[in-house]
Amino acid sequence: MPQPSPFTPIPTSTSTSSSTPRALQLIEQLHLQPHPEGGWYREVFRSQGQVIPQDGRPARSALTSIYFLLEAAQHSRWHRVLSDEVWVYLEGAPLDLWTWDAVNGQLCSVALGPVNAATAPQHVIAAGLWQAARPQAGTSAAYTLAACMVGPGFDFSDFRMMAPGGSEALRIAADHPALAPLI
Repeated sequence: MPQPSPFTPIPTSTSTSSSTPRALQLIEQLHLQPHPEGGWYREVFRSQGQVIPQDGRPARSALTSIYFLLEAAQHSRWHRVLSDEVWVYLEGAPLDLWTWDAVNGQLCSVALGPVNAATAPQHVIAAGLWQAARPQAGTSAAYTLAACMVGPGFDFSDFRMMAPGGSEALRIAADHPALAPLI
């Protein structure tokens, strides 16, 4: 019998002690499941077209897209993907999104949210950069719903979480201690 793909929705208990009614509604209606980096997700598109990445990886779908929800007490742990990723704000609290280039130590941040002077609705993360995210505190919404598109398409073999105690984690903790809890 074939094994379910990592994106096959698996029935899960969706209630958490800090879930808001709207977050629970989204988890249920969008059929979200727990994501390894934190939060909830479901793949909604995987193109049938294939591309060959120029970095030697095998063929990948040209594009993939997911829904991604973080509740107020959740965060997307530091991780990296070997393809470009576009984050698009959909609803809820603005989202703080960080990228870190381990080669030159450059840290960048952006706030995703409705269009205004402090937030933008979309941000692109270049392939291979470390990234982490969490909903902004102090807003009336206790969750953030985003869409994430990856091209060449997402494959779990192209995904790596930052290892606690690893060299990257030690550098983040030393250089940016406020972001160490996202490891």
